[in-house]
Amino acid sequence: MNTISKLFLITGSINAFLAVSLGAFAAHYLKSRLTPDMLSVFNTGVHYHGYHALGIILIGIIALWFPGSIYLKWAGAIMLVGIILFSGSLYALSISGIRVLGVITPVGGLAFLASWVLLVFAVAKAA
Repeated sequence: MNTISKLFLITGSINAFLAVSLGAFAAHYLKSRLTPDMLSVFNTGVHYHGYHALGIILIGIIALWFPGSIYLKWAGAIMLVGIILFSGSLYALSISGIRVLGVITPVGGLAFLASWVLLVFAVAKAA
């Protein structure tokens, strides 16, 4: 297994674990402590966190076939940044109530979009 595949498989798996853990935290602890609106915000972060953790795992699997692809390397890195900015800002916003944190969320969303476009380039270029 190459280094890039291993890195993204580990990173994606850790993030999948975190997404499941944070979902359970929301369901069992935050449910009685947050307003329904803020719980929904937190859960949106959990959903996108989980989807993109699987995306990073997918990138790790694809990197087994195309280990030298710079597009794959960037796709995985930017997807991780997207998780931090998008989901992280929603977690922080919902728990703290500091609304200004919401301005970070769209930057994370753009990172998600960019990472998926880079994945398309990686596969198209390798074919």
